[in-house]
Amino acid sequence: MKNVLKLTICLLVGSITITTAQTNLNNIGGGQIHGNFDISAQYYIPDSIIGADTIPEKALFNGWSAVTYVNGKFSAGIRYESYLNHLNGFPSGYQGTGIPYRYASYNNDGLEITVGNSYEQFGSGLILRSFEERALGIDNAIEGIRIRYTPCKGVYLKGLWGKQRNFMSTGPGIVRAADGEFNVNELFGSRMENIKTQLIFGGSFVSKFQVDQDPFLVLPQNVGAWSARTNVIRNRINFSTEYAYKINDPSAANGFIYKPGEALFSSLSYSQKGLGIYLGFLRVDNFSFRSDRTAALTQLNINLIPTLTKQHTYALASYYPFASQPNGQTCWQAQMDYKIKKGSKLGGKYGTDVSLNYSAAYGLDTTKLNDGTGRRFGYSSNWLPIGDTMYFNDLNVEIFRKFNQRLKATILFAHFIYNKNALEGKSNYPYINADVVVVDVTWKINSKLTLRSDAEHMLLGGKKESKEDYGNWAALLEELSIGDHYFIALMDQYNYGNKEPSRRVHYFSGQAGFFKGTNRIVLGYGKQRQGIFCVGGVCRQIPASNGFTITITSSF
Repeated sequence: MKNVLKLTICLLVGSITITTAQTNLNNIGGGQIHGNFDISAQYYIPDSIIGADTIPEKALFNGWSAVTYVNGKFSAGIRYESYLNHLNGFPSGYQGTGIPYRYASYNNDGLEITVGNSYEQFGSGLILRSFEERALGIDNAIEGIRIRYTPCKGVYLKGLWGKQRNFMSTGPGIVRAADGEFNVNELFGSRMENIKTQLIFGGSFVSKFQVDQDPFLVLPQNVGAWSARTNVIRNRINFSTEYAYKINDPSAANGFIYKPGEALFSSLSYSQKGLGIYLGFLRVDNFSFRSDRTAALTQLNINLIPTLTKQHTYALASYYPFASQPNGQTCWQAQMDYKIKKGSKLGGKYGTDVSLNYSAAYGLDTTKLNDGTGRRFGYSSNWLPIGDTMYFNDLNVEIFRKFNQRLKATILFAHFIYNKNALEGKSNYPYINADVVVVDVTWKINSKLTLRSDAEHMLLGGKKESKEDYGNWAALLEELSIGDHYFIALMDQYNYGNKEPSRRVHYFSGQAGFFKGTNRIVLGYGKQRQGIFCVGGVCRQIPASNGFTITITSSF
């Protein structure tokens, strides 16, 4: 480990030295070194009112730095990571320091070979998506060998073989995967010039191997999954669909049943100047796919089930997010984006953007098997009708208007229905009905000062409440940008609707930041409420906290 640390320090120091003399960098055999750096630290203050934990270390820390060398057809890189100890609420497997990500890659005449760690996605990700989402603590990079090959224009082939990253090590299972995609128009070239329709077809196969060490169950050591997809584009219309099937894969996620899994994801979009329409449908049945059958939460997922719900960015609108349900869900989404013409009464001088979105997620229509196979296969499911259990419902409209060169505003109205029992494993909990209104105004005071004001309100409905759902909320954000290098932000989220007076808390927070080039330093203090944080349908619990924070990022 000492040698590894010495190598990392040398690379970091060397890269910084090189970037301060860019002329010399370009002369080192034609190669270049790039990198980035990120640390997040927090000093924790116990707070019994909001349920903030007492942290033995008082202060916790996440940090990493990546260095990449590129020279023509060759590239290589490492990423050093440190968790001493990891921030509260971050997955507990991230502990200590090391270099869990390193790779070398070479591309020659359309053949790219990567050894070490790599990320990859087949199609929409239904049977394979290896990616990193640092905010969630997800990194399922595959350590092994990856090959990409383009034998001719229009034909794209991929293959990989390796083990998935499991926090600071690798998981026990082996992943083998192959994918092919064929762009018909590119493949046939000039013979397709007069055809307005573009056709793209693809197919994938992924298998995992894990030794069966269970003394009672006979578990399959090899589990395979395949998918087929197509994408048809004609003028302003784009239609894509992908179907995936997985053989029996008993695991902790599905209660060790032997039922095969399947998934279908389809989308249809239309766009023209001033108008965009999107329709999406997703059905998933018993499709958790992991390289370790005992893994849980976000650990060692081979695939990623996409979400068909709007990813809200405002604080109160994102309080009840939807988490994808790989064991079973039927979802759909419809969205229309329309721009009211410039110069009209409603459009104003610059036009007005209106976005209308609706999404819903339900459980499957299932029947428990009582014919002697129930213990082995669990249940049967029907495509139609859909299940009676609603998981999530979101109806929202967002309006954006620029009034003049200095003033613009966004208004959001959203209505949510949230099934806490199904999505958070609660019991005997009523559906949560929430209505959210957001008014976001940006005012450019002068060439140096810009003020953004964001006022939000959430009205919480339902016949029954507990301390886990705190009633109505109000939030106010004031953010002042000063020139190109500074900003100050103050925010208060007030739980005024809590039935317990002692818990009607102001969650106050403040930040001040400095920017220069690619360097960013942000200092903060405040209270963070307990909740769920999601990105793309993948979620993790965020514990309540109170304290001081510092974030430093840089790249070269």
